[in-house]
Amino acid sequence: MKYHHNFNPTISDEDVFEEILKEKEYIGYYNLISQGTTAFKEYAKTVKQKNIVVIGIGGSTLGTYAIYKFLKHSKTLTKQLYFLETTDPIDIKSKVEAIDLNDTLFIVISKSGTTVETVSIFKYIHSLVKINKDNTVIITEHDSKLNNYAKANGMKTFGIPKDVGGRFSVFSAVGLLPLAIVGIDIDALLDGTKKVHDSFFAKEEHYNRILKKARFFTEYKNSFNINVVFSYSSRLEGFNKWYIQLWGESLGKVDINSTRQGLTPIGIIGPIDQHSFLQLIVEGKRDKTVTVIKVDDFDSDLIIPNIKLEGLEELDYLDNIEFSSLINKQADATITSINNLSDIPCDVITIDGVYESAIAALMYEFELLTSVCAKFMYINAYDQPGVESGKIILKEKLQMENN
Repeated sequence: MKYHHNFNPTISDEDVFEEILKEKEYIGYYNLISQGTTAFKEYAKTVKQKNIVVIGIGGSTLGTYAIYKFLKHSKTLTKQLYFLETTDPIDIKSKVEAIDLNDTLFIVISKSGTTVETVSIFKYIHSLVKINKDNTVIITEHDSKLNNYAKANGMKTFGIPKDVGGRFSVFSAVGLLPLAIVGIDIDALLDGTKKVHDSFFAKEEHYNRILKKARFFTEYKNSFNINVVFSYSSRLEGFNKWYIQLWGESLGKVDINSTRQGLTPIGIIGPIDQHSFLQLIVEGKRDKTVTVIKVDDFDSDLIIPNIKLEGLEELDYLDNIEFSSLINKQADATITSINNLSDIPCDVITIDGVYESAIAALMYEFELLTSVCAKFMYINAYDQPGVESGKIILKEKLQMENN
């Protein structure tokens, strides 16, 4: 008797972990935690320009923006970091008009080297200011056409490893170089990733919570297929955008049984969306999980002043409360209201403070969570055929119109 099957029973935690260990040998983001940073820091010392403009899109910008947005108000930075990442002409023009292009270093980032949006914006910048080796650095794969362009023009280049996908690339040159240039401690960033990495692979705290969360998400994906990240700090707005790309592009796939899989990411900001989206969470359809992210120490002592407002005396209990305390109490009230309902899956991540290792640890944890979810779902987290098909169609249309 011969027997063949394509059944895929629920995979065990130990099997998933073994698969991750195997994957670690050929998926590069896992190992970025131990890379050297000297080249980035040495180049950063040579940059004289006050404005740093990153030209890229998606994985080339979102992670860097997330870290910069989280840290910039708590750091003394001597340079400004800007991002040109959309072909929206109004956005391009308004941003460019606000920057002294003659005092700007342009960092052009494209893993493939042929990203339509990136090259289009770079061409426009070429029309406005002289582009040369003194004001431009290229980050791309070593054998891309963009790398060839850089070499032909004597421009400094940094490589993106072939085994590191764009949306997992923030802790490569993609993020570390621009962040080092503006004065963010990139060694501290990697320290944050290493703590999570070591905890997970030593089967300690992060192993347990990531495996448990990933298993719940995938085993209940047909009931709770929307994952809401509710970040209680406007500093995490960039993180939310990064998470949406990471989650959506990695987990929206067809599995090995040709079944369509997907978990839909939503990123919202408290307390702003506490007055809108929370209503949908609380009384809407039970198809959402909620992850609340809090910041314990906002690095701010801003308080509500003791000012009397006629007719509003009943709100005098707000006087002298720190805004950081108020926002965390708002988060706690939201968490309690959700937990009291007992039928909305909810977890809470509390970041200690506003510093490099804290945001890096959060982001690396979500990268690991994404990889583990993909293993449970029997999909490839690292390709994006749905996106690639759209890119091909766009290039074909543009080529036809210009011929």
